[in-house]
Formats: sequence, C-alpha cells, structure tokens
Amino acid sequence: MQLFQKKQNPFERSPTLETVLMVEGAIEENSGEYNRTELWKNLPRKVMWQTFLVILDYLENINKIAFDREGKIAYIWNPVLAKKLSKRKEIKI
Repeated sequence: MQLFQKKQNPFERSPTLETVLMVEGAIEENSGEYNRTELWKNLPRKVMWQTFLVILDYLENINKIAFDREGKIAYIWNPVLAKKLSKRKEIKI
C-alpha cells in the first residue's frame, strides 16, 4: 500500500531523450538570450508547450540551467569543473 501517490497530470507530456537533448542544446547555444517563450518559438523542431515546461523543470532540477531576474534561461552546467571536482578525495560520486 502506498501512502503517497503522485497524482498524474493528464496534460503533462513525457519527453523523449532526443527532445530533451534538443532543448538542452538550444539552451546551451543561446545561453542568456531567450526567456521561456522565445526559446520555445526558436527551437529547431516543434515541441508541445507542456512537454517543453517538463523539460525545463527537469534541467533546472539537475542544475543544468538557471533563470535570471528577467526570466532569461542560462546554461550553467560545466562538465570540465565537474570532472575536476569528482577527482577530489572529499567528494564521492
């Protein structure tokens, strides 16, 4: 018996990995230039708005993107720094 069940939103979309990577790439290429709506309109392929919001939420939760005061999306993931930090004795992955 589950005490807590996540209620599924019937309008929420599950993005494919290909779509997540496309959106992430677009954010990385245009870091700091677009807000949500502008980025959505300038994606290489069409994506449903709800799916797009799920992807943004995911990327924000794994600390790959951040939003500034104006709502612009910035790509903040630094794989070189992450690799250096992972080699430190104090950090366990």
